[in-house]
Amino acid sequence: MAQRRAKIPAILCLIIAFGLARSNSTAAEESLEYQVKAAFLLNFIKFTEWPASAFADSDSPISICILGVDPFGNALDQLIAGESVNGRKVTIERMKRAPSPKTCQVLFLNKSEKDIDKTLSALGPGILTVGEGESFVRDGGMIAFIIENRRVRFDINQTAAQNSVLKLSSKLLSVARSVEK
Repeated sequence: MAQRRAKIPAILCLIIAFGLARSNSTAAEESLEYQVKAAFLLNFIKFTEWPASAFADSDSPISICILGVDPFGNALDQLIAGESVNGRKVTIERMKRAPSPKTCQVLFLNKSEKDIDKTLSALGPGILTVGEGESFVRDGGMIAFIIENRRVRFDINQTAAQNSVLKLSSKLLSVARSVEK
């Protein structure tokens, strides 16, 4: 009976250790997932053409705005440090409310945000909208990150991009998992 009692704490320690290792593994996978998504965001910028009216002036940066909780940590900051695309510096802004016109050229909407469809419909033209999950493009978003076979992929709503006066490169469209026209 004493041996049995001695085994119970050992078994509990193993269960707790397994649970901690598993949660650390999940956190590492999520961190890697958002590092990949950060790289995709930068590449989306390189393959998108904005009208001049999307910027306050000719020297304005291309601003990536993150609405709500920032899942990227410092991965996106590190990735865009010193980056410029088509002669425009790339910057990041984190915000609690939808952006005003000409302040953001890319808007990442965290999947935890409420009323994403209402936020999307209230945005003006010239903002590339990026989110997560298959419903994002159905709700009017332009690019949705999808996890498929443990890989980050993306779907595109080309009509939404065109309605926002954005031109997505055929190269970008060709590597998307799906393109809604």
